[in-house]
This record gives sequence, structure tokens and C-alpha cells, in this order.
Amino acid sequence: MTDIYPTIIRPILFSGLKADPEWLHQQTLRSLNWLDVRAPLIAKQWVLSRLNQSYCLRDDRLKQTLWGQDFSNPIGLAAGFDKDGIAANLWSGFGFGFAELGTVTFHAQPGNPRPRLFRLPVDRAALNRMGFNNQGAAALAQRLQGLHDAKIPLGVNLGKSKVTPLEAAAVDYLESFKLLKKWGDYFVVNVSSPNTPGLRSLQSTDQLEPILSALQAENQAQKPLLIKIAPDLEWEAIADVLSLAQQYNLAGIIATNTTIRRDGLKTETIQATGNSVAEEAGGISGAPLRQRSTEVIRFIYQQTQGRLPIVGVGGIFTAEDAWEKITAGASLIQVYTGWFYEGPGMVRRVLEGLLQKLDEHELHSLQDAIGLDHLKP
Repeated sequence: MTDIYPTIIRPILFSGLKADPEWLHQQTLRSLNWLDVRAPLIAKQWVLSRLNQSYCLRDDRLKQTLWGQDFSNPIGLAAGFDKDGIAANLWSGFGFGFAELGTVTFHAQPGNPRPRLFRLPVDRAALNRMGFNNQGAAALAQRLQGLHDAKIPLGVNLGKSKVTPLEAAAVDYLESFKLLKKWGDYFVVNVSSPNTPGLRSLQSTDQLEPILSALQAENQAQKPLLIKIAPDLEWEAIADVLSLAQQYNLAGIIATNTTIRRDGLKTETIQATGNSVAEEAGGISGAPLRQRSTEVIRFIYQQTQGRLPIVGVGGIFTAEDAWEKITAGASLIQVYTGWFYEGPGMVRRVLEGLLQKLDEHELHSLQDAIGLDHLKP
């Protein structure tokens, strides 16, 4: 079931159908939502059983407890794939140890004009400028309130509404958090997407501090609060974010979001638009991000002496990629572009590879591997 994706299904999806990647994405979510909400119970149970057999791998060596929550394995679905929690009940069936919903904004918004999602197959990458398209925080809160079968921790990624001025960002994030704080297992402040005008400026200390202050005053330390940063920040700017993270008792850092850099790409032209990749707005995800995101993880781990949990994301396709992030200092990792390229069997393959890595290094659990590179002479 997992072997035919790269050889048969992916070529059809990527080349044969010539379909818009966003349309395919939406069809996938609609199908999963139908299975969860409308399919006959016997059919749903059969499909979930098959998913569990094919894609799930359970091993105590992969378990860890973070922020008082149990993670059966370290691989999560990154924010952006299921913005509105359409398939929140089902992600555990694909083997994920957790899933992050959103990015969600206080005001529902359509996002940027289409087309806004492009594959770069030769680079094993994607370019997106979605612009936080979502149904709004109230709609997500209502959907999460009715969830009963998620089985894994669900995070909620919070963004700023496009209609909200930058100077009112703290209130915008706060209103979303108020609506959702009962339903998410952890929350992420997203100030690093390149696709909302001015959003990345909120990573500066003077603009970020009011946001964290407002959220933590409302939170009263009841829910883990993390921040997601851009890979394009200079080291000094990352250090400033870490200082704020410690000042406001954040639970961790997600490193990193997409990059606005274009150097090193083999793709020259976006076929769907005819424009050069350098001229197209948006963030690059996938393999070109792997090295930089790992460097940022390593820097954060060093600066915090391993005391601030890191969620590593960017360019993970294989167990080797995942191991690189974990040994650099990531406690958890997330996938998006790699999962789309490698198919639904990817999570299990990576977990199997991580278990092999533990055996090779004679380690008893994945926790023993976190930050392992920093112990080397």
C-alpha cells in the first residue's frame, strides 16, 4: 500500500493530472472529512483499521512526555496542511504523533489570489503564498469542541488577521486565543510567515513583547505557548527572541517557517505562471530549507543549553533528515512538504529508520538522542 505512491500515484498527481496543487490538497481534506463525518460507521472503522495497519508504528522507545502531554512518537503534521481542523480526528491514523492545526486568524479570510501554491519537483520543494486562508478562530473552536477521537496532541497555530493593523496585532492574537484556549493542547504564535504584509516585523523585540505579554496574561500558564520563527533571521535577532521566550516562560520554539531566499534553487521558472522563481512572492519549503533550519535548531539548543524544547521543521524527507534535526537539539519534528512528496507511508518509514539509528548508537530511547551532536568532542 505504501510502495506504490512514489512510483505510480505521485507521478499521476504531479504530472499526469496537471492539477492545481491547492485543488488536490482541498480534495484530500474533503475526502478525509467525509470519511470522518459522513461515511457509514462500518466503512469508517474498516478504513481506519487499514490506515492503522499500514501507516502506524508504536514503540516505547519513541515515546516522550513534553509539557505534561504524551507523544507516542516525535513526528507531527506541520501547520498549514489542515488549517481549519477538517481532518483533526484522523491524523493519528497516518502515524503522526501530533498535529498542528492552522494557521488560524481571528477574522476569517480568503487568503491571497490564486494560484498561490506551486511545486518545485527538481528541488523537492514547494513555493506558497497562501496568506493564512482560513475560516476563522470561532469556526475552528466550534469544530474542536466537537472532537472526541483525535488520539494525539493537537496544537493550534495563531496568526494575525490581514485586516488588523500591525499596531493592533496583540489584540488580534489574544482574541483568537480566548476562543481556542480550551481546545488546543498547545499554541503557537506565528510571526514568521512571509505571506501576510509586515508580519515578520513582529519578530522584533518591541513588537513581539506586547503579543507575548497579552497572551501569557490570559493564559496563566495553563497551556504551552510556543513561537515559530523564520529561517532568515540573523543570529542576533534569534537570540533576542530567545530572551523574550525565557522572559515570558514560553514552552518552546518552532524552527523554522519557510524561507524567502531563492539562492541555490535549480528551478528557474514557475510553469503555472511563466515567471521566474525569483519574481514569485512566497516562502520556499522542503529540501532547500533543511540545512538552514538545522543550523537554527543547533544555535537555539546551544544558546539555551538544551533547556527550551525545540520543534524542528524544514526539509525532512527521510530518517536521516529527522535524525539530523533531533541530534541537533529538536525534541519533536514536523513534516509537510516531505510528506506530500513521499506519500502517507513516509511517517512509518522515518520512524523505522529512527529506531535503527537508536540501535546503531546503542541508545535506549529517542530522548537520549536529543542534542546528541553537542556532546561530541
